[in-house]
Amino acid sequence: MNEKLIKEFIDYLRYEKKYSENTIYSYKKDLNKTNNLIKKDFLKLEKNDIQKIIQTLSKKEKANSIARYISTLKSFYKFLEIYNYTNKNPVSSIGNPKNRITLPKVLTEEEVNKLLDINLNNDFDYRNKAMLELMYSSGLRVSELINLNVNDIDIQNATVRIFGKGSKERIIPLNEYATEALQNYIKYHRNILFKHGENNYLFLNNHGKQMTRQGFFKTLKKIAKEKGIKTELSPHTLRHSFATHLLKHGADLRTIQELLGHSDIKTTQIYTHITNEKLKENYIEFHPHGK
Repeated sequence: MNEKLIKEFIDYLRYEKKYSENTIYSYKKDLNKTNNLIKKDFLKLEKNDIQKIIQTLSKKEKANSIARYISTLKSFYKFLEIYNYTNKNPVSSIGNPKNRITLPKVLTEEEVNKLLDINLNNDFDYRNKAMLELMYSSGLRVSELINLNVNDIDIQNATVRIFGKGSKERIIPLNEYATEALQNYIKYHRNILFKHGENNYLFLNNHGKQMTRQGFFKTLKKIAKEKGIKTELSPHTLRHSFATHLLKHGADLRTIQELLGHSDIKTTQIYTHITNEKLKENYIEFHPHGK
């Protein structure tokens, strides 16, 4: 029964709510987690059953992961109520855990310059240069990067069209470095990467197919290691660095919100915490009475 309810909920998210596949994957993962932790019918779960699961998860997961998990269950039980599977919602009175602000890792501008200074010796170097320049120029999520098609890039107008969370479209301007890197890659190197037939994906792996998250992360780590960059980084680090550096150089929060595709400006405000922390560090280090 539980598997049937999960499938119907996933179909509801996909076909009625039009959620992205990444979001749907997260919902499904959370519900399967519940199904595995408690061998009990979803329609018979009580509040204390949910609390036990949350207690178990809290020992190994962060507060924001628990909050997302609770949100998944609330959406799921709301669906069950709407479609008359139950009139009881065991999650309705469960609040989110207190979430301590964790500042995301960012690269310094010097580290970004080192990362982007790629020796261009082969087709993959040109691809890597185009990917990294584009990420830093536009603040893309890695899922947005790997799903780009060639026609999403407008070289003439120096823009990229992105379909973000919830399939929301946004048009982002590109700087000269990204535009030039993309033009070189698309015009002279992309077609050479095809192995078994063509496709429309912008960035291709060594099999001539769509670049994957894992493939991009592996490439990023390899380049960072070669450049001697010690900062712990992930694909999202370039997005964080993009926003932080914009804010540092005077961009307003609303502009950064639009560029990142955040639906709520509260999400964007995390970057003010980063710049404020950096101000404090500089004050303590350089002010005569700072230490």
